[in-house]
Amino acid sequence: MGTAERINASQRTLPYVEIMDSTLRDGEQTNGVSFLPHEKLMIARMLLRDVNVDRIEVASARVSEGEKEAVRMICRYAAQIDKLDRVEVLGFVDGKQSVDWIHDSGGKVINLLAKGSLKHCTMQLHKTPEEHIADIKETVEYAAKKGFTVNLYLEDWSNGMKDSPEYVYQVMDALVEGSVRRFMLPDTLGVMNPLQVIEYFRKMIKRYPQVHFDFHAHNDYDLAVSNSLAAVLSGAKGLHVTVNGLGERCGNAPMASVQAILKDQFHAKTGLVEDKLNGISRLVEGYSGIAVAPNQPIVGENVFTQVAGVHADGDSKDKLYYNELIPERFGRKREYALGKNSGKANIAKNLEELGLELTPEQTKRVTQRITELGDKKEIVTQEDLPYIVSDVLKHDAPEDKVKLVSYVVSTAYGLKPGANIKVEINGKQYEGSAVGDGQYDAFVKALRYIYKKYLDRTFPILANYQVSIPPGGRTDALVQTVITWHYNDGLLRTRGLDADQTEAAIKATFKMLNIIESNLKG
Repeated sequence: MGTAERINASQRTLPYVEIMDSTLRDGEQTNGVSFLPHEKLMIARMLLRDVNVDRIEVASARVSEGEKEAVRMICRYAAQIDKLDRVEVLGFVDGKQSVDWIHDSGGKVINLLAKGSLKHCTMQLHKTPEEHIADIKETVEYAAKKGFTVNLYLEDWSNGMKDSPEYVYQVMDALVEGSVRRFMLPDTLGVMNPLQVIEYFRKMIKRYPQVHFDFHAHNDYDLAVSNSLAAVLSGAKGLHVTVNGLGERCGNAPMASVQAILKDQFHAKTGLVEDKLNGISRLVEGYSGIAVAPNQPIVGENVFTQVAGVHADGDSKDKLYYNELIPERFGRKREYALGKNSGKANIAKNLEELGLELTPEQTKRVTQRITELGDKKEIVTQEDLPYIVSDVLKHDAPEDKVKLVSYVVSTAYGLKPGANIKVEINGKQYEGSAVGDGQYDAFVKALRYIYKKYLDRTFPILANYQVSIPPGGRTDALVQTVITWHYNDGLLRTRGLDADQTEAAIKATFKMLNIIESNLKG
């Protein structure tokens, strides 16, 4: 067989891995996270429509009326786009109760939670295996009569295979010929390593070769992604993930990382749209209130930022520091940090993107100034670069096209915060006022009013808002506010620094407005 034939044969045998996202169920079990019904709907819409996950697990049955309303909203939307069969709800071995709850919510798929270890069966349920199996069959049969698709979790399966494999096989033998569509094998306590995953999965698949097995990883030993890959290598047909790795304790396998490693390291196929992964990460980050670590693979703020000048130099020479994780693939772009480690190559990359041309001597002087600022731990952004260039070269600093003339923000007990502002845009002054849910919210709404009424222009939509306060408890400490905006089908990020948090946010906002105004005039 020639090379071309071998490649074609390899492509024909590439496995397809179903991706089930559990952000709205297991992810919501993250400490401090609680999604409102409309937030759940927005996340579900993006997962189904844009990211194109195969399935989403959106809730646990019988939790609350708010949870039922969220499931109803998601199911209505999914039915409208003919994807109701992709919406799943966790249910319990409780006779008819969970099935009826999900049915009343509009759902058609139940993920039934059964016990996957003898210890859980006998010590938590206080039942014999035979009694538990009988209960499972009763619920499965009732769900089938109601027209449900039934998937079955074997909770604590990892410990079940380690301590009581005969129990696991007993449950499987009793149910494998029934109407269960998928058997889902969780590492509930996050105790497995990849070698154990391979061993246990191969035993399951050898004994039940026709069964569709999912794997559900937890990240207690930071092995969720590795264990997920091991499961696929051993024959798993589905993987469970969450956006940003949300989940109980240390969380679940992060969707973006699982996608990248499946495609690049194992050449597996999924249905995920990679350039939407950053967008869903930002959406979940905002709704959950759990910030993504800057060094989180794929979606972290810093992962496509080169700091060392030698790396930027290598990128200019046949992309020496590139790998398969190209930022554009994930809806992002490569950045080159400005600081004491930048070097001339980083400066040149940023100048090039801004369209600024300097001589080698001028570039050297700008580099020296940025290094000095970095030594003082001052933050330098690409937006600051034109001002630094002007200062170093003794030119007039670029004049802001959008200026804050004056403003008053107020807050009082029992009243919504308000803002009255006056701004100058391209030489003309405008005034606006608004109330909001906070001082900065009121300020932005007043700006939106001005842009809509006087300029007939759409104001950018806030994508993310992060505040960093130095440790130590000083009330006069400088606050850094980093704001990300949706602009022209992309993202625009600016920073502000001030002892007052609202003032820092306002500075970041006006940086953003001046960048946009310069682009419009350019």
